[in-house]
Amino acid sequence: MAVKEKLSERITNQIRQDISKGKYPPNEKIPAEPELMKLYGVGRSTIREAIKSLSISGILKVQQGSGTMVNERLETESIDQKLKNADFDDIHAVRILLEGEMVKLAAINHTDEQIKEMEKCLEDRKLAILAEQPEQCANADIAFHTAIARASKNKVLAGLYTSFTTIIRDFFSRREAQGISHFAMSHHLHEELFKAIKAKKQKQAQQIILQILDNSY
Repeated sequence: MAVKEKLSERITNQIRQDISKGKYPPNEKIPAEPELMKLYGVGRSTIREAIKSLSISGILKVQQGSGTMVNERLETESIDQKLKNADFDDIHAVRILLEGEMVKLAAINHTDEQIKEMEKCLEDRKLAILAEQPEQCANADIAFHTAIARASKNKVLAGLYTSFTTIIRDFFSRREAQGISHFAMSHHLHEELFKAIKAKKQKQAQQIILQILDNSY
């Protein structure tokens, strides 16, 4: 039984990949069971299990009398692709939720070593501002927020923030004409955020990160 389940999962993944590659276009029928059996070299029961699994997940839709079709609303984009294609309003709304939770957990869970890391990133940010180096400002800013993400001790949150850094860096690059002014104006808020996290003041940290994100809007 265990072997059958593994085979079914493997065929399910193969069909899913073929759909993602465009072998079976959205809103069109996939081949009938006999042809699928030949294409994937498995029996009827395995094909039926795979189709059932893909139907439950919304990738396929089985229509009585019409056959099995690929759902026209199939989501095939990776999270990174979705982030690249998202507009700024959507990104900003998700960052508010993400970073609000990050700073709260960092205030609870940080270690002394992580506090030192945040402090070093903050000092690098300040030095880059004084030296009027926009790229170094962006690097230090992202490093500071990434250190907070790691201090949250939530690997999923930290991973999500890492995905966001590409978008954040792109946003900074589009504001290069402003030089270091954007970083300089928000530096005092970053220092206050650091102090709140270090002092384990969760609510204060959440309020400050909202100010930081609103000022970057």
